[in-house]
Amino acid sequence: MGAFDRLVEEKLQKAIEEGIFDDLPGHGRPLDLEDLSGLPADLRPSYLLLKGAGVLPEEMQVKKEALHLEDLLRACEGDEEREALRTKRERLWMRYRLLQERRRLEGRRFPG
Repeated sequence: MGAFDRLVEEKLQKAIEEGIFDDLPGHGRPLDLEDLSGLPADLRPSYLLLKGAGVLPEEMQVKKEALHLEDLLRACEGDEEREALRTKRERLWMRYRLLQERRRLEGRRFPG
């Protein structure tokens, strides 16, 4: 262990002893770690950064919109509006499948 590593360990140990980490959200609970093994190693940091910012991969955003339209369809009462929602929903599902296929062809898979 190098000098920098020892210094970091000492600082962390001191902070633990002083209780600095005791009031953090999730204290005492297991970490919710995500399996990123399906992602190429060079994409993992950017995936985590985007996820932390609440940004979804394009295909997940499209899927989310399509699922929302399905909810709207269940509540819809007018035939004309229902048909417009169905058409939009089908286009979104087609786009979702195309995006998944593109991702597969690129050799990149995103969890979710």
